[in-house]
Amino acid sequence: MRKLTVFLLVLLVAAGSFPIPSAQAGTLYSPAAQSDELFFTILHTNDEHSALSPSPLVDYSPEKSNPSLGGYARLAQAVKDIRAAKKAANEPVLLLSAGDYLGGSPYSWLGLTGKAPDLTIMNKIGYDAVIIGNHEYDYGPELLAQYLRTAGYPEANEHTILLASNTLPPAGHALNDLGIQKTAVLTLPNGLKVGLFGLIGIDAVNVAPYAEPVEFADQAETAKSMVAALEKEGVDIIIAICHSGEDEDIDLVRAVPGIDVIIGGHSHKLLEEPIIEGGTIIVQAGENLKYLGNLELAYNLSTDKVRLRNLETKKPYVIPLDDSVPEEPEIAAMVAGYTADLNALVADMTEGRFTDIAETVVWSGFQVPNTPVLQETPFANFVTDAMRLVAEEATGEKVHLAVQANGVLRGSINPGACPWSQDQVSFYDLAYLVGLGSGPDGKAGYPLVSVYLTGQELRRILEIQVLLAELMGDTYFLQISGARMTFDRGRAVLLTLPFIDLPVPTTMAVSSAELYTGQGIQDSDEYVKIKKRDQELYHVVTDYYIAAFLPMAGELLPSLELVLKDKDGNPINNIDDAIIRRNGRELKVWQAVLEYAAAQPQDSSGKPRISDYYAETSGRLVQYTIYPPLWKGLVLVLMLIAVLLILGIHKLRRKRRNMRITNI
Repeated sequence: MRKLTVFLLVLLVAAGSFPIPSAQAGTLYSPAAQSDELFFTILHTNDEHSALSPSPLVDYSPEKSNPSLGGYARLAQAVKDIRAAKKAANEPVLLLSAGDYLGGSPYSWLGLTGKAPDLTIMNKIGYDAVIIGNHEYDYGPELLAQYLRTAGYPEANEHTILLASNTLPPAGHALNDLGIQKTAVLTLPNGLKVGLFGLIGIDAVNVAPYAEPVEFADQAETAKSMVAALEKEGVDIIIAICHSGEDEDIDLVRAVPGIDVIIGGHSHKLLEEPIIEGGTIIVQAGENLKYLGNLELAYNLSTDKVRLRNLETKKPYVIPLDDSVPEEPEIAAMVAGYTADLNALVADMTEGRFTDIAETVVWSGFQVPNTPVLQETPFANFVTDAMRLVAEEATGEKVHLAVQANGVLRGSINPGACPWSQDQVSFYDLAYLVGLGSGPDGKAGYPLVSVYLTGQELRRILEIQVLLAELMGDTYFLQISGARMTFDRGRAVLLTLPFIDLPVPTTMAVSSAELYTGQGIQDSDEYVKIKKRDQELYHVVTDYYIAAFLPMAGELLPSLELVLKDKDGNPINNIDDAIIRRNGRELKVWQAVLEYAAAQPQDSSGKPRISDYYAETSGRLVQYTIYPPLWKGLVLVLMLIAVLLILGIHKLRRKRRNMRITNI
């Protein structure tokens, strides 16, 4: 189906008349090659998320043994070493990224200042191809175009190809001027002809709200078209680079034949061994540059098949980028330069309160976890408390409820574990967890938004919380501060209307809801019930994105309508007017969290230390199952109705039969 040229085959046959090195040499002319195999290696990363420096940064030391992972300088050295070893064995190496190199760590904030640290460094390291993930759109497609231009595109395509096969910018958009390619064909030094294409997946598109007006074509249909185009060009290997997650990758393979390898991303999954689906090799290397994927492969000229070689070469599929990997000096210098830029930016944004991303802002004797999924977590309580209490201070008004979604909480607080970092939490490590997005001011971080809702609408928010989690998963699970509730997710949806696929909510999933009336954190039993028809106004704080998103539920489901209002009860027509500003600047979520951390109670040595309150959850979101479940109750009711109808029909028939007998 896909073969090398006859000329190359003749050369391989002719090579048989020369002395052949041992198989262990791993060269083109090894015994394995005599059996019509060509070797090559794919190195890969995904979801790098602006992880220029190792993390936890508080533990990192270039001179001492430490548990930190990642960083582009370590990656660069690992890639350089592997390339050198493979070059000596005449084995080609490809380096690929499955997207989301932007967004995540505070280094991504530099993208808003006209810099492109991630992709500039990736170009320098020598990636062969990268794709565009959902987080590349965090600051909008116009800024993405500027970012790519700063990184050297379209000219940079000559060495680092930018692939986006199912991405459809509108006519006239700046993204069309950057040389983004649908497919690419690379002829490797050993003659192997490799075809590449790149996809952004369904879930990734769904969580890229700022991608508009860019649209995205169907993934499977696009893949079929790309495979056909590459086969027409006579490639030997087809590699799909997909920002989709392994579940969607498996679905893609089942729908589209002809893909040999999928380099995956989006779900942050560390696959320590590939998934093999229908002969296709699927891999993914975790997140934040903690690991380098290492796929050693052989292509068989006779069978046109690709096989794995890692077991025979005794090479791991993923290589930890730990302190055993030295830092490549040139890339380390580039990272240092961007770190200086970031420190200056942080100092400006915080008006000098924080000036160094490596500085310790708080101490903690325990981890503050953000797990398990779809449940209240200690870290979510810490963040929402920060939003509520810092907003109270900034607005001068009591905040009754703060709301945040799990999708923007990027991990857990992990205090330092080394002698020089024991119990410490750095600015960088904490900001990494809550630094997504930007505001209308064009600066990093979603701003806090202050609105007012009725008690009835507070109940609706809590119903929406349960409904979103049931329908859309953990990304949309809402965490709260200032209230507590008990609920049953099994009661969220009554049924889904066929044909239009519209869920019908019960608005009965929340069995109890109470507002906290005490001061500070929710560490006392001072609560009042939130009544279902309460029309009193309550102060609610969330972030800019959630404030725009929540009312959409009411647009689809009128029974859950929310009207954002000001303190006088007037509807807010422009959400920008509800942004909390301090000293004329937008107050960001990450600022609230960092300030709240720095203001934690001081220990005996005068250091702010995270309260023991956050060592565990506090009963804000209590899930339980009502027996019998709602759907079982409905089934019983429907069965009872059916029985009554049957009995009624049977009785009517008997009556009619008796009437006929009487008439006869």
